[in-house]
Amino acid sequence: MATTTAERDGVEEEQKKRKQGGFRTMPFILANEICDRFATAGFGANLITYLTQQLHLPLVEASNTLTNFNGTSSLTPILGALAADAFAGRFWTIIAGSVFYQLGMLALVASALLPSLRPAPCAPTHGAASCRRATGWQLAVLYLALLCTSLGSGGIRPCVVAFGADQFDGQQQKQRQKGGGGAAAAAAGRKRSYFNLYFFTMGLAVLLALTVVVYIQENVGWGWGFGIPAIAMFVSIVVFVAGYPLYVRLKPGGSPFTRLAQVVAAAFRKRRAAVPEDPGMLYQDKELDALISTNGRLLHTNQLTFFDRAAIVTPGDIAGSGEPDLWRLSTVHRVEELKSIVRLLPIWSAGILLATAASHNGTFTIQQARTMDRHLTPRFEIPPATMSIFTTVAMLAGLALYDRAFVPLARRVTGLPSGITYFQRMAIGLGISILGVASAALVEVRRRGAAADHGLLDSPAAVVPISVFWLVPQYAVHGVAEAFSSVAHMEFLYDQAPESMRSSAAALFWLSSSLGNYMGTVLVTAVQRATRGGGEWLQDNINRGRLDCYYWLVTTLMVLNLGYYLVCFHFYTMKPLEVAEEDDDEKECELSSVHKNGGPGGLV
Repeated sequence: MATTTAERDGVEEEQKKRKQGGFRTMPFILANEICDRFATAGFGANLITYLTQQLHLPLVEASNTLTNFNGTSSLTPILGALAADAFAGRFWTIIAGSVFYQLGMLALVASALLPSLRPAPCAPTHGAASCRRATGWQLAVLYLALLCTSLGSGGIRPCVVAFGADQFDGQQQKQRQKGGGGAAAAAAGRKRSYFNLYFFTMGLAVLLALTVVVYIQENVGWGWGFGIPAIAMFVSIVVFVAGYPLYVRLKPGGSPFTRLAQVVAAAFRKRRAAVPEDPGMLYQDKELDALISTNGRLLHTNQLTFFDRAAIVTPGDIAGSGEPDLWRLSTVHRVEELKSIVRLLPIWSAGILLATAASHNGTFTIQQARTMDRHLTPRFEIPPATMSIFTTVAMLAGLALYDRAFVPLARRVTGLPSGITYFQRMAIGLGISILGVASAALVEVRRRGAAADHGLLDSPAAVVPISVFWLVPQYAVHGVAEAFSSVAHMEFLYDQAPESMRSSAAALFWLSSSLGNYMGTVLVTAVQRATRGGGEWLQDNINRGRLDCYYWLVTTLMVLNLGYYLVCFHFYTMKPLEVAEEDDDEKECELSSVHKNGGPGGLV
């Protein structure tokens, strides 16, 4: 009778698992991401205008405030990833982050609505110099609101994309265990499509925000302009919670950073020990690694052999009970976790400068657009921040064409299901981004030339008689670059990171954006100081400045960055994985460096 009950419970549990995960969860996860991204873009896209026009901050200070905020928002995902992977799990981390974000949005709405939280408008008859900038108290309220949204981003950004991919990992593993190579490949293809779908829906939300919300901010008021994104954020929380019964919710495997620190400590303790020539002599423990290797254990590699010392068994490493002291002894799997992270860091770092190059699209380029002819009709002007719509449209078109046209054509040449590897896709994106920054420099030369021809160099508030649509190429090229590089960057980090560190891998994606924004601040500050007193490149009057020189500097850095990426790619080795079968036999899936170049069996 007990056996029958146990069997029945097992069948019910299996049926419950079958009802979880897969594309059935996507409406809830992607609806949450659409609302979240709509809220983020809705107040972030035009924030430079709010800082300069409403709070009366100087351009360079406003630009640095914005890039620092973006950098902090992309840095806090490290904290969120740590919480998700260590103890909270991805679902509850997303919920906590959403609540913090909601509080920040409400504080921002209050700062826009209450007259005491913003300076008085400039007198119509006076110049910009007579405008009173925001007080320290008013800026403190703004910074508190931005801090709350940054903390919220820390919970949402590293977990949503990984949480969505978790819904497919179980299906792929089941097909692999059943020996269905074709079915497993199909499951892998569905996960690959998910990454494209994730960025596509994210782009749709940004597109909606750049058209609707920015127009409301410019023409109706900042209260409604910030209020609508706050409402969208609330809706995203409700929708996400509604899908709770359908989600695959993986258990956290303990702090990944603690495990990495343990490997480093054990290796350093045994730094004088000789590494055995036979890797089979290194310490293994399936039960210890079970929770952090559900898709299979990582196999030993011959790179970074210094860390192999952590898996050498010495007297005192294992207690009488058989339990290892993890600060003295690590398993091969845990050592390879650290190696995997170290190996992917050089390629990951190539995305930092990509964020630096993109950061000016939300600051200087908007100020350029404000000085140009923005009329669509005699009575309607396109808001400057809405120009970012062309980046989003180009990215959406690029993602659609990539899946429907580029991949089938490339598949005929390479024989790969994905057409090209994510390494190649990222390299193409980095190359295209160079063209985007170069086109920005050329357009600025033309805009500044038009200002000089019409005697407007000393009239920063005047409209230069040149169409704002000259800025479209740089926005569009940047969007196409995003379609290639950002998706490939995220897929690479998720795929090559240890499975117990996938939230941390997603956090690395946002960390590169954070460092890129901070680098943008450093670059702007350095350029301003270096050119002060001798033809200042960056100044409030951009007609007298030399933005084109700044863009050419960034272009040069991007060329060097592409070369750096190609060198890192040449020396990269993919992680080797041992897949556990149902009969407890083990199948080695060696993902070697040859596969990254398009050979069979490689992860792409």
